[in-house]
Amino acid sequence: MAKKKGFIGRLQRIKAVATASMYDMSRVTRNGWMDSLTDEERTKMLVELGEQRWKDFELGPNEIAAGFPSEPQESVPEELDPITAEFFEFYAMKRGFHANAPAAFTLTSAMAFMNFPLLNYIETIAPRPVLFIIGAEAHSRYFSEDAYAMAAEPKELFIVPGARHIDLYDRTDMIPFDKLEAFFSENLK
Repeated sequence: MAKKKGFIGRLQRIKAVATASMYDMSRVTRNGWMDSLTDEERTKMLVELGEQRWKDFELGPNEIAAGFPSEPQESVPEELDPITAEFFEFYAMKRGFHANAPAAFTLTSAMAFMNFPLLNYIETIAPRPVLFIIGAEAHSRYFSEDAYAMAAEPKELFIVPGARHIDLYDRTDMIPFDKLEAFFSENLK
């Protein structure tokens, strides 16, 4: 098959990539938190997702997973695990709440995440530079560290002291704007 004229040029439109608080949704869905899901648990989940797909087809529309409350909350429920509590702090409270963003996927979205590892081709971003920004206290830190290890040069991992995952969403005192400005100024010439 002959390559289309200009194809490579279209691939090169992106000159540099920066991430902040990156989350590998395919990995965490397929392997569980910190890769703790067993093969048996994964198989059970896939069987349940297959059954849900039939329910969605027969009953439609696709069922949506439970998300955050439909009104902003005043406090984080004490019974939540630490990761859910952190996301609740942002998405379910005034800090990041929006009525059109319930933080929920269709139940069967997990199948796509499980079957397509999103970082499979991360090394092909090169030779464009990649900057990974993550908080030192982020529960998601391992995603960026592992993605950094898989990425080809040029690449950089920048760790923000004291920052959690959600702090790099909106905490302007913690977001390293100077680092982002320098990175893009250098790489978007």
